[in-house]
Amino acid sequence: MSAGRPAVENLVIVGSGPAGYTAAIYAARANLNPLLITGFQDGGIPGGQLMTTTDVENFPGFPDGVLGPVLMDKMKAQAVRWGTHLVEADADGIDLSARPFRIQADGETFHAQALIIATGASANRLNLPSEQRFWSRGISACAICDGATPQFRGEELAVVGGGDSACEEAVYLTKYGSRVHLIVRGSRLRASGAMADRVLANPNITVHWNRQLVDVSGDDWLGSLSLRDATGPEAAGAIETLSVRGLFYAIGHTPNTHLVQGQLALDSHGYVMTKPGRPETSQEGVYAAGDVADAEWRQGVTAAGSGCQAALAAERWLSHHDLAVTVSHNPVDPKPSGEPVATAESDAENFEANGLWQKGSYALRKLYHDSPRPVLVVYTSPSCGPCHVLKPQLKRILDELGGAAQGVEINIEADPEIAQQAGVTGTPTVQLFFQKELKQTFRGVKQRSEFKAAIEELLNASSQD
Repeated sequence: MSAGRPAVENLVIVGSGPAGYTAAIYAARANLNPLLITGFQDGGIPGGQLMTTTDVENFPGFPDGVLGPVLMDKMKAQAVRWGTHLVEADADGIDLSARPFRIQADGETFHAQALIIATGASANRLNLPSEQRFWSRGISACAICDGATPQFRGEELAVVGGGDSACEEAVYLTKYGSRVHLIVRGSRLRASGAMADRVLANPNITVHWNRQLVDVSGDDWLGSLSLRDATGPEAAGAIETLSVRGLFYAIGHTPNTHLVQGQLALDSHGYVMTKPGRPETSQEGVYAAGDVADAEWRQGVTAAGSGCQAALAAERWLSHHDLAVTVSHNPVDPKPSGEPVATAESDAENFEANGLWQKGSYALRKLYHDSPRPVLVVYTSPSCGPCHVLKPQLKRILDELGGAAQGVEINIEADPEIAQQAGVTGTPTVQLFFQKELKQTFRGVKQRSEFKAAIEELLNASSQD
């Protein structure tokens, strides 16, 4: 049990994103002292699918749009401001067989009177014959995360899909690629009218209608796609070859319901079944919100609305059964959360030889050559949602190690030459250096314990020399 937490929680929310964070905001403002397990790797990243989008232009209150990761950061800060306790880890197990419910996460077991499932959905793959060979070597499920990597700049790129996400990613990639090919299985786009118009009006996007992607090929890096006419028999039709250096999937999602399979009623596609127009599931005291229970709308605003419904329903149920143990806020109005402060670019004047976290090529050169400690270098891009998730975890590691290691952040858009020299193929990428030697490379979001163990191993080996 986390320090200062009750033996039995009023409400545990599993999953973040618009649904989870909104549920937490409403529950916290109802003085329910909720605990939210954000998720970390399993089924995606904290903040959900909006962490892998650029401009969100249809969320009310942002007339000029807002970056997906920024919107999620604000929702998270709002939930925390009103008293939500975050467990930034994956939920490893949920047991609904007895009351209170049991949820395992971060090496602990949490007990809850009520539970909200807001675990969202995960991006689908095509499972092409050569897909695994070229994954992260030309193929990605996140154009927003990986589009700025040096290998894609000035190259022909492709996106598979015909919905809003595919169109958004195609437009986004025109900033980096020489041309973007949108591979659409049908004869029309399923995207909203505004997004479809934006794609069709863009001279740097070529739409390939009625085409099925059957495989990919290349040498050390993706080089071409094999396409077949999707209007004829699957085994028939000539194969077309399209030369591209990058392929990005935007082909839908699968609900993350493996933690509750066999415990809650699911539909034929794996979505949690709820009462019509309501968040109640087949188990009393358990509610579902967001894309985990929404096979039709799947929008940020509908997810947020369902999170509100789930929290209000949970509050009423807890009160009706006299199970809620509420807390009071002191002061009544918590302090404003404020705006996050970005790390300043290091130069000769502000560089700190003993600083735990710095940014830019100057800091990297100085620490690489002069630091006697292990150095974590994290390569990020400004719109990379997973980078938003990982950086605080890396900073936490450095704090826990008490200055025994240091960190440097490199923006691959500002320093593409450094990223290319380092062999970065997507963000986030983390490299661990010690005594001018690359010791380990981590690609994507990893558990905090994995980075910490690698640093401690270097420190222990050094102390024995």
